[in-house]
Amino acid sequence: MQLQRLNELLLEVQDRSFYGRHHPCNRRPLESLGDITSLPLLTKDQLLGEAAGHPAQVFDLPRTDYTRLHQTSGTRGFPMTVLDTPSDWAWWLTCWDYVLDAAEVQRDDVAMMAFSFGPFIGFWTANDALVRRGTTVVPGGGMTSQQRIQMISDHGCTVLCCTPTYALHLGAVADKHDIDLTKTAVRRIIVAGEPGGSTPSVRNRLEATWGACVVDHAGASEIGAWGFGNKAGTGIHVIENEFIAELLRFDAENPRGVEVEDGEQAELVLTSLGRFGGPVIRYRTGDVVRGYREHDQACRFLFLEGGVLGRVDDMMVIRGVNVFPSSIESMVREIAPLAEFRMIATRVDEMDQLAIELEADELDATKLSDLIRDRLAMRVGVEAVAAGKLPRFEAKAKRLVDRRKM
Repeated sequence: MQLQRLNELLLEVQDRSFYGRHHPCNRRPLESLGDITSLPLLTKDQLLGEAAGHPAQVFDLPRTDYTRLHQTSGTRGFPMTVLDTPSDWAWWLTCWDYVLDAAEVQRDDVAMMAFSFGPFIGFWTANDALVRRGTTVVPGGGMTSQQRIQMISDHGCTVLCCTPTYALHLGAVADKHDIDLTKTAVRRIIVAGEPGGSTPSVRNRLEATWGACVVDHAGASEIGAWGFGNKAGTGIHVIENEFIAELLRFDAENPRGVEVEDGEQAELVLTSLGRFGGPVIRYRTGDVVRGYREHDQACRFLFLEGGVLGRVDDMMVIRGVNVFPSSIESMVREIAPLAEFRMIATRVDEMDQLAIELEADELDATKLSDLIRDRLAMRVGVEAVAAGKLPRFEAKAKRLVDRRKM
């Protein structure tokens, strides 16, 4: 089925502007899925338009064919504009059905959408997939956190959709106002936008704060909604009915990438099979994962243990140690579950350095420094700062301040 759909996709794009001229693919049908390696890899730099406000180059149909416009979060440079045709949007919702099934969402549920409903695609597709399912949806755009908590209580919301960071922040707001979130009707929290839903320390804190089950989700504006969390919360399945996944290692000897064995750390490369208005073929997501094709999970789709472990472009080498921001966050949550924090990366004499600001007391700052030393075998300075000093985030959190190029 994957091979048939891939060949249909290749036939569709062979004379299109982007793939026909700038990123040519084979014009003859592939005979096996293994032949996908004969196709060129695709990177985000190749997708980007010429400047802010320009759609990614892969969206090359007449503009009147597209009815949806969104932007990426802009965590790597300026936001990238993405477009969707009506059939592409319907495909997004089909992908989201896998996530909603994993969360056991039914028609009699009431879902709070705790995000801004701005141009970032965020939970827009989740909103429409819930509506299509017949679930009552409570839009939470333009509200304060306290107002959203009140809406959750007033309308008996059973499902909460937001980022892991924001779910923790709602917990902090509730504590400040002596509100016990476990007394609300929320029983499932669908999180997306950043690592956390498959990180034990973050997940455990969320479930304790809300008395609810956390369901992780992974996707990207330029790719689609590609993954859903398993019931135990230990990782993410790739929706292989709608995506072809490759697990590749890139290095000096293998610039085109080489497939890794189960359990080896790799970069996730995805091909979207149902988004013809803006198809991505062999797209380097930049997500670092540890995948298993052979596993004991009930769902047989490719399983990514621990979800997305980090991003290739976020990895820092601090005194010879590979460090991902998600690893630091996991340790922060062990020491100060609800505290805000910020990582500051600098470079001194060609060596990367890392410092952390933590909204906590000196004792917790020392505990975090000691934990990082014990886990990563390196010393990182942790500064205790006053509560409220660091920025808060509703959507994808930006806790890494990279000053290495300054």
